[in-house]
This record gives sequence, structure tokens and C-alpha cells, in this order.
Amino acid sequence: MTAFVVRSLDRGATVFLALLAALAILVPLLNLLVPETWIIHVPNYLVSLFGKYVCYALLALAIDLIWGYCGILSLGHGAFFALGGYAMGMYLMRQIGTRGVYAHPILPDFMVFLNWPDLPVYWYGFQYFPYAALMVVLVPGLLAFVFGWFAFRSRVTGVYLSIITQALTFALMLGFFRNNFGFGGNNGLTDFKDILGFNVQAPGTRAALFAASVIALMIGFLICRAIVASKFGKVLIAIRDAEARTRFLGYRVESYKLFVFTLSACMAGVAGALYVPQVGIINPSEFAPANSIEAVIWVAVGGRGTLTGAVIGAVVVNYAKTYFTTGMLAPYWLFVLGGMFVAVTLLLPRGIVGTWRHWQAERRGARTNGGAQMPLPRPAE
Repeated sequence: MTAFVVRSLDRGATVFLALLAALAILVPLLNLLVPETWIIHVPNYLVSLFGKYVCYALLALAIDLIWGYCGILSLGHGAFFALGGYAMGMYLMRQIGTRGVYAHPILPDFMVFLNWPDLPVYWYGFQYFPYAALMVVLVPGLLAFVFGWFAFRSRVTGVYLSIITQALTFALMLGFFRNNFGFGGNNGLTDFKDILGFNVQAPGTRAALFAASVIALMIGFLICRAIVASKFGKVLIAIRDAEARTRFLGYRVESYKLFVFTLSACMAGVAGALYVPQVGIINPSEFAPANSIEAVIWVAVGGRGTLTGAVIGAVVVNYAKTYFTTGMLAPYWLFVLGGMFVAVTLLLPRGIVGTWRHWQAERRGARTNGGAQMPLPRPAE
């Protein structure tokens, strides 16, 4: 298996992984070991900000796996991201104990405030990290499996599938806003203290969370790369380009789509779980359909069907969001985001990485054919 994963990496993928590994090492070192007076010092707030970008990149990677290679446009992946975040948030809330405002040894503060008599059954076990880590993957994965089982077996595709995924995340958002759901209502879960016994606010913990996020992104990239480079990945591309023909050839299209959709949801859950301790809060706004749509824009900007493009698109768009939502430019961010999406759609339909690869292929083709450029096929829409 390891040999196959290594063979699936081309030069670009190897360089990309090397850059991620360098970031995982350099950012914590520049934060913890370099004096604050030095210009190369990375402040604590930037470590958390970079960690948030990396979690978004993992979410974008999960979306690119199903959209770029299987043609499944999900407008509800924010739900799986939020569910993973809530699973981690429940673990972090159970670690507070008597250090909360009401000093209750078992119930979180919001349950004491709302006069909950006992801890709900679905909160049992979240005081243990292994159980919480299992729920981070199991809950989004199980929901995606059940949803995909009915949707794909009913042969729901295209815009109809996109609409019902959006309806799914909207329904979950409305449910989590209710106080009687037992997840903190509109305030969500916050005021975290410890993770695995370490102060979640400590610089060392934040640096470790950043490194863990980068490692998770690297593992996710390796999994996606191994899938798309295999025969399984070739079938996914066939489903994307001609689903009816692939089914006619004897492939069980529903099984392929169900597997990759469930895997993608699990990756999104892991991204959400790593996101929560770094930002310090999880609330129902993470389920908002607009968040899922924005994540799709990240992939489109970077270049769908490229994997590295999804990561680059997530970082570029979110850096732009950080820049434009501060100061006088804050009211214009949505206009900038919309303009960015329109510009990419019209001028760079393959995205940043897709366009770069297309230009490189054209130059190689021109050299091979003595200057006569051969037309290249366009990717499936």
C-alpha cells in the first residue's frame, strides 16, 4: 500500500507535500524559539490564523475529491465540517469541569443555566478523547452514508442533489439553534480550557494544533492522491464525464459515489474538529448554507480536479477575506468574493492551478510539434 501511494505522487505532488512539511516545522519553531523582537518571529495570533486556513484547506480538499473527480457538487459539506467541530467541542466542554462559571462537575455551564437536570445520553463518553475522536469521523461519515444511500440509489444527480445537500445543512442549522437540542443553542460551545491536559490557549498548544492540522492535510492529500491515481479514481472520472455510459458498462455507480461521498464527509469532520480548538468556539452558524457555498468557491478559484488547487484556493480566498473584512473594506467583502468567482469563471474556468497546468501542456505541445499548437480537450463541465 505504501509503495502504491509513493508511486501515485508526481513531482508537483511531492513538492507540495514537502512545502507542507516545512510549514509544519517552521511555523511552530518561529513562534516558540525566535524572540518576539525578531522580524521573522511568528506571533501567536498568526499561528491560530494559519491553522484556521489549513483546516479550511482540508475541507476544500474533501470537496474537490467528490466534485472535481466524481462530479458530485455538494452545497452542504459545511454540515459535516460543523458536526466534526461539535464532536470536538463536546469533548472540550467535558474537560472544563468545576472551572466553569457555575462550577458544576459534570454539566456544562449552558445546561446549568437552562436548568437541565442531567447530562443527556448523547453526551456520555465525550470526556474521553479516543471516544470523541471516533465520533469526529463516525458522525459525519454515518450521516453521509445514510444520506448518500438514499440519494444515489434514487439516482438524484446534478442540481437536484446540490439542492438537497443544501437543505440538509439548513435543517441541521435550525435544529442546532434550538436550546432543547442540548448543544448550547445559538451561543454554541465555547470557553474551552484544556485539550489532552494542555492549556488550549498556551502558545505551545496552539503550535502543536497547527502542526497537527498540517499533518492531517498531508494525510488527506495522500489519501485523495492515492484514490484518484488508482483504477478506482479512473472510474470516478468516468462517472463524472459519462455516468450513464459507466453504468451501462457494468459498474455499480452508486457504490462508487457512496464510498467517495462518505470518505469526503469524514475528511470534512476531521477539518472541523481541528478548527474548533484553534478558534475557540463552535456554534450553529457553521451550518449556514452560505459557508458551504463559499467552500465550493474556494475549489473553483484554485481549480477543481487538481487537489493542490483546492488547497491554494482555500488559502487565497480566506486570506483575501481576512484582508477585506478589516477596517473600511469590511462592507465590500461579499462584492469582492462575488467578483472573484465571476472573474475566475469567465477568465480562468480551470481555476488557478488548472490554468497553469493547461499553459504548461500547451508549451510542451508546441515544443513537441515544432511550434504547431494542438488543441487540448476541455475538462468536463
